[in-house]
Amino acid sequence: MTLDQWLIIGILLATVMMFLLGRWRHDMVALAALLACVIAGLVDGTAAFNGFGHPAVITVACVLILSQGLQNSGAVDALTRVALPANAGATVSISALIGLGALLSGFMNNVGAMALLMPVAVHVSQRLELTAGQVLMPLAFGTILGGMTTLVGTPPNIIVSGFREEAGLGSFGMFDFTPIGLAVAAAGVIFIAVIGWRFVPARKQSGLEGFESGAYITEVRVEDDSKADGLALHEIEAELKDIDAQIIGIVQHEVEIIAANPGRRVHAGDILMLEAEADALKDVLSILGLKLEESVEDDEEGTDANEHTKSEQEDGDSEESKKSEIALFELVVQPSSRLVGHSAKDILLRTRYGINLLAFSREGKRSMKRLRAINFQSGDLLLMQGPPEAIAEFAADNGCVPLAQRDLRIPSNAKIWQASSVMLGAIAVAALGWLPAAVSFALGVLASMALGTVSLRKVYEAVDWPVIVLLGALIPVAGAMESTGTAALIATFLVDSVAQGNAIIGLLAILLVTMFLSDLMNNAATAAVMCPIAISISSVLNVNPDSFLMAVAIGASCAFLTPIGHQNNTLILGPGGFRFGDYWKLGLPVQVLVIAVSMPLLLVVWPL
Repeated sequence: MTLDQWLIIGILLATVMMFLLGRWRHDMVALAALLACVIAGLVDGTAAFNGFGHPAVITVACVLILSQGLQNSGAVDALTRVALPANAGATVSISALIGLGALLSGFMNNVGAMALLMPVAVHVSQRLELTAGQVLMPLAFGTILGGMTTLVGTPPNIIVSGFREEAGLGSFGMFDFTPIGLAVAAAGVIFIAVIGWRFVPARKQSGLEGFESGAYITEVRVEDDSKADGLALHEIEAELKDIDAQIIGIVQHEVEIIAANPGRRVHAGDILMLEAEADALKDVLSILGLKLEESVEDDEEGTDANEHTKSEQEDGDSEESKKSEIALFELVVQPSSRLVGHSAKDILLRTRYGINLLAFSREGKRSMKRLRAINFQSGDLLLMQGPPEAIAEFAADNGCVPLAQRDLRIPSNAKIWQASSVMLGAIAVAALGWLPAAVSFALGVLASMALGTVSLRKVYEAVDWPVIVLLGALIPVAGAMESTGTAALIATFLVDSVAQGNAIIGLLAILLVTMFLSDLMNNAATAAVMCPIAISISSVLNVNPDSFLMAVAIGASCAFLTPIGHQNNTLILGPGGFRFGDYWKLGLPVQVLVIAVSMPLLLVVWPL
C-alpha cells in the first residue's frame, strides 16, 4: 500500500467513527474529511469545492425546493383527503396511509412527506385506538421505501446516478430505479400493513391528543395562595401520591437544587421542576394551586418587562379575549430544525413570537437543566402555549411539525395545480431525456419562484443545507478514493476474501455492507463512500457495474434498525415514545424482506 492509500483509509475510518459517535453534525464531519484530504494532498486545493457544483448536489437542492412548493400549496393535504379512507379498519387504514407516504416519497423529499403525514398518522392512531408509534413507525418505513422508486426519491439514488455518469456510463434515468424499487416498496408496504405494524412496541398512551410522548419535564411556580406554600417537599409529594408526577428539583432565589432534601420548605415564588405525564400536568396544577412557569423571562430576553406590559395594554383586547385565543400545541423538532443545539433563551422565544414553552419531552430521558436553558435536539416534543397563528409561525420558521393540530397551511386550488404541474413537468422533462435532471429541476425551481408556489424569501430556507454541505464535501473525498487506488484495493480485498471470485456473493456483500453502514450513518454519506467501491468490485470481477450500483442505492435506503440512520426515524423518536432498541423489531424483518426481494431482481433486471 502507498502512503496516499494509508492516508485516505485513515481519514475514512476517522470520518466513519465520527459519524457513528454522533457528537458532531454530519456536515461538519464531511467538511473536516474534505479539508483533511486537501491538507494531506489527496485532493487538489483548487478543486476542493467542485463537489458543490456536482449535478447530484444541484438536483437534491432543487427537489427540496419543489417539495416545499407542494407542502405550501396544500397539494398533499388535498391528496390525503381523497386517498385515505374515513372509517376503515387497521389494515386498510395503515395500508392507505403508508402507501400514500411511499407514493409521495417517490416524487418529493421523503422527510417532507413524513412531516406532512405525521399529524394524519396521529389522527389515524386515535381512531383505531392504537398508540401513535404503531402508526408512525410504519409510516416512517413506508416513506423510506418509497424513496427507492425514482431517481429523485432519495439523495442516495441521485448520488449513485452521478457516480455512474462520472464512470463514463451515463446517468441513470428517472425511472431506472423503478422496477426494483417499486417491487421492494410494494412488498415492504404490504408486509408492514398486514403484519409488520404489530411488531411495533405499543407504548402506553399519554392521554393527550392520543399519543405517547413520554414524561414531560416542566416547571411550575408556587403562587402566594398556593396550597404548596409553606409545605415541605415530602408533604407535596404526599399530595401527588396518586398522580404520575414527581419533583426532580427546586429553584429558590435563582439557585437550582437537584434532588433536594425532602424536608426543605417551599415558599411563594419558588419554582418546582417536575417530571410528569402530559395528562397529569393539569392535576398537579389543580391540586396544589400552581402556575406553569413561562419558559423565558422578559428581562432575560433583553426586553423590559414594563415595556412588554405596556404593549399588551395598548393592544386593546380584554384579558378574557386574550385567553380565548390562547391554545396549547405539541410540536416535534425535525432533524433539520434550526432549533437543534439552541435553547428557548437563545432564540428569544417570547420576545420574537409571543409564545411560551411550557414543557418538553425527550425519549424518556431526564434533563436536570432549567427548562429555558435546555438545548433542543431532533425528535424532542415541545408543549407550546400561545395564539395559534403565532405557534404556526414559530413551527414554520423553525422546522417543527405540529401534532395536535394541522392548521398551518391554507390550501389554494390555483397553487395546488401550479405546484403539482411544475413538479410533474420537471419530472417529465428529466424522464424523457430532454434535459439533464439537474437542469430540469432547476427550471422547475425557477417556475416555482415565478408562480409564487415558493416565496422568494423562503426559497433558500427550503434547502436542507447540512445535507448539501455533506454531499458537496464527500464527493471529492470519494474521488480521492478512486484516484489513489484505494477503492480498487478495498474491492480486491472483498472479492478475494469474501466473494472469493463469485459475482453473486460479491453483490450480496455490497448490499449488506451498505445496509449496515446506512443504519449507523447518513444514507447520503453511505452512498458516496460505497459507490467507488462498488464500481471497483465490478471492474475486478469484470461484470456489469449497474447491478452493483443499484445494490448500493437499495442498501443506502434501508436504514430501519436505528433511529439515527434516517431522518424519518429520528423524527418519530419523541412522538412515538420510542427507545433506541425499538426499531429493529420491525426493521429487521423489513431488511430481510428487502434482501429477499431485491437480490433476485438485481440479477434479472441488471444481469451480471
